[in-house]
Amino acid sequence: MKKIILSLSIFSILFVGCKDFIEEENLSNVGTSEFYSTADGYESLVTACYSNLREIYGDEPWLFCAGTDMYVEGRNSQPVGLSEYRYLTPSESEAAYLYNACYEAIQASNIALYYNDITEKVSTLDNRKGEALYLRANAYFLLVQTYGGVAIVTDMIDEAILSFSRSSAEEVYSLIVSDLEEALDLVSKDSYNGRVNERAVQHLLAKVLLTRGYESFGTSKDFSDAAAYADAAIGNQSLTIPFAELWEPGNEMNSEVIFSIQYDSKSIVADPDELGHSQGYYFGPYMGGSENAGRAPYRSYNLCPTEYLLSLYEEGDERWDGTFMTSIYEDAEGINYYGYYTVEDLSSLSVAHYYAPKWKSTEQDEVDYLAEHPGAEFHYFEDLEASKGSNLDFETIPVRKFDDPNSQFERLTNTRDLILSRLGETYLIAAEAYLQAGFPATGLDRLNAVRNRAHATELLAADFDLDAILDERAMELVGEYHRWFDLKRTGTLVERCVAYNHDIPSADYFTGTDGVQKILRPIPQEAIDLNRSDYEQNPGY
Repeated sequence: MKKIILSLSIFSILFVGCKDFIEEENLSNVGTSEFYSTADGYESLVTACYSNLREIYGDEPWLFCAGTDMYVEGRNSQPVGLSEYRYLTPSESEAAYLYNACYEAIQASNIALYYNDITEKVSTLDNRKGEALYLRANAYFLLVQTYGGVAIVTDMIDEAILSFSRSSAEEVYSLIVSDLEEALDLVSKDSYNGRVNERAVQHLLAKVLLTRGYESFGTSKDFSDAAAYADAAIGNQSLTIPFAELWEPGNEMNSEVIFSIQYDSKSIVADPDELGHSQGYYFGPYMGGSENAGRAPYRSYNLCPTEYLLSLYEEGDERWDGTFMTSIYEDAEGINYYGYYTVEDLSSLSVAHYYAPKWKSTEQDEVDYLAEHPGAEFHYFEDLEASKGSNLDFETIPVRKFDDPNSQFERLTNTRDLILSRLGETYLIAAEAYLQAGFPATGLDRLNAVRNRAHATELLAADFDLDAILDERAMELVGEYHRWFDLKRTGTLVERCVAYNHDIPSADYFTGTDGVQKILRPIPQEAIDLNRSDYEQNPGY
């Protein structure tokens, strides 16, 4: 596999991993080992471990979102191997990206764990060890879900090693659970402040055990333990923040956030066009060029919502308006998308585009709407799903959850925190775990807590099943980098893609050259070529 080598000097160039910004120090006269054996040096080392999350999640989200039931291609193309499977090969660079980024994160954590035993003893040392264990477990969890069994590396590597053996998925899961269980006793129990705490570990443990429960080596105990950890992470906290308020720019540290990747304008000042993240760039149509900079976001016009996703919402569900920008405004100077956030009195603006929900999408609805908003373009619900090659600006409904009115007009300029774990998902993890553990009534209670917050109609017991959970996760978690893993975990990837993604019309798209379906992503060919041991490729490739 690709050499897992990180020069220790990489940690002298730090991207900030939490809100406590680190001042640069002149280390030119200090040895690496000597520096990381000091309290300040070790602190910078762990901070650098957090920065690897930016490399994993901050760029393109194809491996998290493409080729699912929720998103289809519009004007701009997606990597066709990941979005349609039939052309996916071990040489796909986008499939290799996560593999390499996760191993870099693992080695960073291994270095932090190595120095934890020898660095200067301070009161936070146990906390930092727990944080490093969590970050390593998170990287391995991404790897095992995406590629299956992979090489387990738990030691700091400071010399070239070109021979690695592939461990089984069962062994990788055992390491992940062991790391997280150890971390649980070490991390802080304080409220979330940007660092891994007890609640973050409980949330991830719940998700790991829930996922392992579906594997051939999983057990019913995995589901019951997942439910218990999810409830521990919930900690009797109710979902009380209105859904739209969760996503207001600047509110990313609200009380329902469990773990996130921290960004700030100060942390990307060295290169503001490259050091932010791209989550706000996807999930919507193109809305004009650089002439709209500062007035509308730069959008990619791919990963557009499917008809399936849009049709799930019912009248009164606040997640519709909290997730999508249903009205795009303009003023005398033209489109003013960000006016939604920056103009106190929206009646001073005109509506340029209106995206109608399914319950308000008749010809009479159009007549009534245009009577109140003359000159607006009324987009019927049945026309909101994008088609491959769509070439009209504003054609499909934009996702607004990740809008950053302060971002520059480039892809990697979003400076809002990128939320990885939040309470709403914890409730849905608990719902799924209780269902699979044989306690559907309790699971339904957890799911309905999510629906109640959104003012959606409570789900009835007769309708509570795995499909209902996947539908709920779709509505609640649009764009949040979970969907491919949800479908892979539950064994519904092929079925749901064929049913709801018009870019994947047949299950044959998943069939590999060996006749086996491409469920796992391929081990990167470069990794196999560089490895001097026999490293087996995944089925389908």
